[in-house]
Amino acid sequence: MIVKRSALLVGASGLVGGHCLRLLLESTAYSHVVVMGRKRINLAHEKLQQFEVDFEALPSDGGHFGVDDVYCCLGTTIARAGSQQAFARVDRDYPQRIAERALENEAKQFLLVSSVGANPTSTNFYLRTKGEIEQGIEAMSFQSTHIFRPSMLLGERKEFRWKERLLEPVMRATAWMFVGSLEKYRPIKAVEVAAAMLRAAESGSTGVNIYEGARLFQLAKQ
Repeated sequence: MIVKRSALLVGASGLVGGHCLRLLLESTAYSHVVVMGRKRINLAHEKLQQFEVDFEALPSDGGHFGVDDVYCCLGTTIARAGSQQAFARVDRDYPQRIAERALENEAKQFLLVSSVGANPTSTNFYLRTKGEIEQGIEAMSFQSTHIFRPSMLLGERKEFRWKERLLEPVMRATAWMFVGSLEKYRPIKAVEVAAAMLRAAESGSTGVNIYEGARLFQLAKQ
């Protein structure tokens, strides 16, 4: 008998998270999908359960966190958050708290969308923050930890980001140039990152797994 799994998704309203939700609901591997966010999304599905939460005061019960796999697609920009401190809360502190609650409820896998260049010792605040959350998640005892480090994400966002809107045509036109050691900087479609996340969760890999560059692109296209 095939045992189907349950998933928790945070960041479902974002670019990668939106694709991830659609793929999770379509997947025959999952029978139950929990979405947590500040607001409910306008979607109904027999497999979907939604919770409105305050990320500053997360619940800890199994109804919210009693799942097999956690997909964390939370993310913002410093400009949108309003300050570096507010950015760090969303991109570092909230995922850390979510991971802690999930582990307490015996979740088996944690899948995190990070960024190319993430490094806890970086002089760049954005990359240092991404590196710090990676470091925090890696230190936890999940059976499997999957970290995804995409470069520029391609796709239609709900909110307007003028820098990315200007850069996207250039990055698309020059994508062929990102080969070898530069491949990790090649732009990638958000839907491909979401697909790679589901394939990683189904791979059976244990321990800490990091996907960037060729490894990420190959997984996305399997």
